[in-house]
Amino acid sequence: MGTLGCCLLLALALLAPSDAVSRKCDLQGLWRNELGSNMTVLALNTSGTFSGSYHTAVAATNKQILVSPLQGAQQHPGAKRQPTFGFTVHWQFSDSTTAFVGQCFVDHRGKETLETMWLLREEVPSLKDTWKATR
Repeated sequence: MGTLGCCLLLALALLAPSDAVSRKCDLQGLWRNELGSNMTVLALNTSGTFSGSYHTAVAATNKQILVSPLQGAQQHPGAKRQPTFGFTVHWQFSDSTTAFVGQCFVDHRGKETLETMWLLREEVPSLKDTWKATR
């Protein structure tokens, strides 16, 4: 009995990590970043497009921060374990739009993490001011 118990325990231990390794990253749901902003991604359709909302915790404005809509797409939905994606946010409290690109990662314990970069463009009154419109 001692040998069977040992083998069963070893088999379970070997199966657990591979289960987490084979898990695919799922963008759908609520995401929070280290600054307190949060994003909700609704279900992806079969082509990989999605919508949702973004509520930023940081902004360079004196206006009230509002939840803003987002639209995006994931590369190869359902096929890749750690997919790339992109989305845009049209801010409801300023004359600007932000484009985010990133990748979803799953670690050996099954924890999902989004790594992103962003580019924000705000409206400026003229072409001569375009140099200061992008962050």
